[in-house]
Amino acid sequence: MPTVLITGANRGIGLEFARRYAADGWRVHAACRDPAGAQDLKKIKGDTAVHRLDVTEAREVAALAKALEGEPIDLLINNAGIYGARGDGPGHMDYPAWEETLRVNTLAPLRVSEALLPNVAASDKKLIVAITSRMASIELNVEGGSYAYRSSKAALNAAMRSLAADVRAKGVAVAVFSPGWVKTDMGGRGAPVGVTDSVAGMRAVIARLTLADSGRFFNFEGKQIPW
Repeated sequence: MPTVLITGANRGIGLEFARRYAADGWRVHAACRDPAGAQDLKKIKGDTAVHRLDVTEAREVAALAKALEGEPIDLLINNAGIYGARGDGPGHMDYPAWEETLRVNTLAPLRVSEALLPNVAASDKKLIVAITSRMASIELNVEGGSYAYRSSKAALNAAMRSLAADVRAKGVAVAVFSPGWVKTDMGGRGAPVGVTDSVAGMRAVIARLTLADSGRFFNFEGKQIPW
């Protein structure tokens, strides 16, 4: 039975990943900041364990890694993230909020990946995925704005690209995914992509990932996005 660990699993994309993998018979480790309040997670049927994890807290990441020591994790999904300050731009930058966005969106996924790398390397599938954004593409950025979010996700892409190169010898594949503009708390009700469609698309691509795909940037339909 394959195993997946998902961060930010209490709502939106993370919750849908947990539901779908549990329904397919995977063992699901669902991590979130407030397990007691994660009522939707508790309703999922299947082999699901809910873990407390604030991805910005090094001690909590280390504690989770210790609790899971020796357990193979076939797929690690770094999903937890925030948008950060909205409306930022020249003359009205919120630098403290930008720093927090970088901690959550950039540093935390690498910290979690590093802590759980032995688990992933010991598995059959050996996959690490990070949820990024099309807004992270430097080539496609023609609108400007969203400094904190764009830069945090672009830095995440760079970090995951480096990780892909560094863990290739272990047989571990690393990829980043833009889920699309999704109807979630972050994306808003006017977003054109449903959570179910986004996750179904990403899962289909994840299912066929190989080491040859490591270090690539995909959208939820499996098309590559320029860096």
